[in-house]
Amino acid sequence: MLRFRGSPALSAFRLKKLLTGLRRQAPTISSIYAEFIHFVDTLEPLTEADRRILERLLTYGPKARRLDGELPTLLVVPRPGTISPWSSKATDIAHNCGLQRIHRIERGIAYHLSAVTVLDSRQLATIEPLLHDRMTEVVLEPADDPAVLFAQAEPAPLTYIDILAGGRAALEQANITLGLALSIDEIDYLLDSFSRLGRNPSDVELLMFAQANSEHCRHKIFNADWIIDSEPRDTSLFGMIRNTYRHAPTGILSAYHDNAAVIQGFAGERFFPAPADSGYRYHQEDIHILMKVETHNHPTAISPFPGAATGSGGEIRDEGATGQGAKPKAGLTGFSVSNLRIPGFEQPWETDHGKPRRIVSALEIMLEGPIGAAAFNNEFGRPCLAGYFRTFELSTPAGELRGYHKPIMLAGGLGNIRADQVQKQDLPAGTPIVVIGGPAMLIGLGGGAASSMAAGASAEALDFARCSAAIRKCNGAARK
Repeated sequence: MLRFRGSPALSAFRLKKLLTGLRRQAPTISSIYAEFIHFVDTLEPLTEADRRILERLLTYGPKARRLDGELPTLLVVPRPGTISPWSSKATDIAHNCGLQRIHRIERGIAYHLSAVTVLDSRQLATIEPLLHDRMTEVVLEPADDPAVLFAQAEPAPLTYIDILAGGRAALEQANITLGLALSIDEIDYLLDSFSRLGRNPSDVELLMFAQANSEHCRHKIFNADWIIDSEPRDTSLFGMIRNTYRHAPTGILSAYHDNAAVIQGFAGERFFPAPADSGYRYHQEDIHILMKVETHNHPTAISPFPGAATGSGGEIRDEGATGQGAKPKAGLTGFSVSNLRIPGFEQPWETDHGKPRRIVSALEIMLEGPIGAAAFNNEFGRPCLAGYFRTFELSTPAGELRGYHKPIMLAGGLGNIRADQVQKQDLPAGTPIVVIGGPAMLIGLGGGAASSMAAGASAEALDFARCSAAIRKCNGAARK
């Protein structure tokens, strides 16, 4: 593994803000400097020509400052077992520049601390949370080996859970061991289904069931009983939402059964290569409009920048996966939080009621969340054109406190889709399925805990933009 110093990672403003927070935990800290560190995993030794190209690629941003002496260093890197978005892009750029001997490039931030007295392990433990995002990063101390970034575990063998002999207890133990977060009725369903089949389920089958049937993916709470003013309603919450569509379906081409909704658009000209000869020209056709909004509340509450960023990313993914492939065009984001309580600018109606320890403050969410959502939109190439935020807390006469301690983070967007691609096609039995992209973390398994699960390894890395382009190319080939 090769290591290259990079440019300063934080502006003077952010360093000053960080230093203020660090001194609250360790008053003897006198200064801090942060710079990028690049780690390069190679398949074989680089030639001198390769090394010169690589050094040029990794020379960007302001000039790094000279380090005087050996300063205590804390290294913040992506969680081992994951691949950061920066790594995917940087490795792809290196390969396009002919550096085929490079397996992967990853980046971390080295924090150089100066202190009047040597920081002990207790002080280091108190400042580490201020230096990294606990959902996506870890802190390595000087004795730790950063080569762990590129460690690849051997795939575990397929195993079976012996419910035929062990019954319900075996399935309940697998639920805990595999982190499936199955409910009681789901365990009953699986036990009954595999008992009638007369065979044991594999760990892969249980993981896929838990994934597809999770609250994250199915939003089962929307089908719960709906009671207003102590009066039960005939329909569930989701049934009430669908009721509008039943009464006014005009112009709606797709709703409630795909990744996004589609409404009737208008005739217009589109400029793209013709399937017959790949020559670019204008095409007169109907341009239908799709729209999507989703939430990413819990991740944004824990880690605002990446939590909101992946909220926008998931919404972009769902737009592109609508029908037989759509084109995301413009995004929006929205945030509802509790009172901000800006230091030095607290308002008369703002009271500190405390908050759960596992989430950050409303102010931190509003400082970092919108930037994360906008950043993902920008990196994908889709402008984020609209947004809103609101703060709200209310003390009721009954003594209840209501507010957005757990924030609402909305990610939405608009796109368009061709008329002949609004609906998905049925796949006959035996249809080959190609998986594009990866590696990817499991989602929805056990709520927020799943966000920290390490991802597996994959031979291919493909970002959303290239995946979207591949889908559109396949659609073009199908029309030839």
